[in-house]
Amino acid sequence: MPDQAGAGAAAAGDRAGSSDRVASAPPVLEARPGSVPSLADRARAASTGAHRRAVVLIDGRSGTGKTTLGQALAAALGAQLVHLDDVYPGWDGLSAAAAAVVHDVLGTPSGYRRWDWERSEPAAWVAVDPSAPIVVEGCGALSRAAAPLATFRIWMVADDAERRRRAIDRDGAVFAAQWDRWAGQEDAFIAAEDPASMADVVVRS
Repeated sequence: MPDQAGAGAAAAGDRAGSSDRVASAPPVLEARPGSVPSLADRARAASTGAHRRAVVLIDGRSGTGKTTLGQALAAALGAQLVHLDDVYPGWDGLSAAAAAVVHDVLGTPSGYRRWDWERSEPAAWVAVDPSAPIVVEGCGALSRAAAPLATFRIWMVADDAERRRRAIDRDGAVFAAQWDRWAGQEDAFIAAEDPASMADVVVRS
C-alpha cells in the first residue's frame, strides 16, 4: 500500500486559509511526543473559531508519519479516522482518492468506497458520520478543493532517504517495486495542488 506511516518533500510558500492566500509561511514543528497535544489544541481551537466540527487533513509524501500522527490526533480529538490507503483505487489512484476526499469523505452522502488490495477491486462502501469530528490522512488529502472544507491542515515532511527506509521497512518488496510509480503521482499532485502552501502547520518527522 502507498502509505501507512507517512515522509516528505519541502514545505513552505504562501499559506492559504479557507480560500484566501496570505503572505506568511506556516510554522514548522518537530514531531515529538509533546507535539500531539499541542496540535490537538490547535485543531480544537480552529474548529471552535469556525463554529464547525473539527475536520483535520494530514498530507505529505510516503514515509512522513501521516498515519502515526493521524491515529494520535484522532484519539486526542475523539474523531473518526480515514486512511487514504483504504481509498486509493490501486497504485495509480492518488488523484482519484484526492477527489473522493472532497466528494465522498467530506461530501454527501459522507463515506468512501474501500479498495480491496488483495483482490485489486472496489469493496464495500464505508459510511462516515457527517456531524462528527474527522481526521483524514494520506497523500492527496490536502487539495485546493479540500482545503476550504477543513478546519485544520497539516503538511508533513521528512528526509527523503529516511522516509523511503520507513516505507520499505513497513511494506517491504511490494512497495519497493512501486516506489517510483507512486512517487511520480506524488510529484504531480504536489505540482498541481501545492498542498504545503495551504497548511496551517508543517510537521517534520
